[in-house]
Amino acid sequence: MRTALLMLLWLGALVPTVHAADWLSWRKVGDATLTWGPFTVYTSQLRTPDGRYSGPEQDQALIITYQRDIDRDELVDATREQWQAQWILAREPQSEAWLHMLRTLWPDVTSGTQLAFVMRGKQGQFWYRAASSQQGFAPLGPHQSEAFSSHFLAIWLAPATQYPALRQQLIGGQK
Repeated sequence: MRTALLMLLWLGALVPTVHAADWLSWRKVGDATLTWGPFTVYTSQLRTPDGRYSGPEQDQALIITYQRDIDRDELVDATREQWQAQWILAREPQSEAWLHMLRTLWPDVTSGTQLAFVMRGKQGQFWYRAASSQQGFAPLGPHQSEAFSSHFLAIWLAPATQYPALRQQLIGGQK
């Protein structure tokens, strides 16, 4: 009985890593770097199962590697600003609750920290990997709704993004 329980616990610990491994093997569509003045804020990469971007409905993984320390409140404030610029705050009644959820879910990030948002079957989930000290990604919070997922990815991928050059690079356009 004890052996079976230990085996179940061991397998349960492996499931998030194994589940993450499939999207990590997806093909890269494109990558982009966000700078602010002379500073690099983050690098980003978009992956899909076939390496092509065909729109917001497909399975996709956006991986962000931070190049500087940013606390969670700044990350949430930046999300708020992007949603406001795209009129998501005005149109989506749940947006304030989503921002509160992000404030409780996201950690502060340091240089080298990676946050990924993986969308499968129209539901997304955040994944986290600490700066190179951690081998694999770990899930961060529960699966997110289709509405949240599409609005979150719209920050980078919607035609109305505030960063059209980054969008072009992420979806496979020219740098």
